Amino acid sequence: MAKARKKVQARRRSASRKPAGRKASARRTAKAKVKARTKTRPKHKFTVSHHREQDFDQGLRTYAKYRDLGLAPATGGMVQAHVIRFIPPFKPEDVSTPHYHDVEFQMIYVLKGWIKSEFEGEGVHTFNAGSCWIQPPKIKHAVVDYSDDCELLEIVLPADFETVTLA
Repeated sequence: MAKARKKVQARRRSASRKPAGRKASARRTAKAKVKARTKTRPKHKFTVSHHREQDFDQGLRTYAKYRDLGLAPATGGMVQAHVIRFIPPFKPEDVSTPHYHDVEFQMIYVLKGWIKSEFEGEGVHTFNAGSCWIQPPKIKHAVVDYSDDCELLEIVLPADFETVTLA
């Protein structure tokens, strides 16, 4: 009887250890993935960008001024962020050129005013202050209209990307 009890207890111990062993293995795998990911990313630096009117420069488009927020040098080129301030009045002949951006990620948030854009396969959308959208990589789009006070926050990965004009 004592032998039978010992075998049952031994089986219980080994059975209870297996899930712990699997959990530990899963933890090691997750840690390895995080470690591999952090090795490929550049080390980020602390950076601050305070609002200054003189920081708005002519940028990619003639109908807008851009304020770079300093994320590209702080992230080793991984991310770019800028505030876009549109110059009134809206002129369709200057602004409504179809184009796309060769990016991995692009997010836009409306800080002030509104903007209306057309996206291939998605139609025309009007975005007001507080609206946010993600543009899939290489989606063809055009600005259709914007308010005189329109300002956007745009975040793009990678920091260095190409814009392709289609018309």
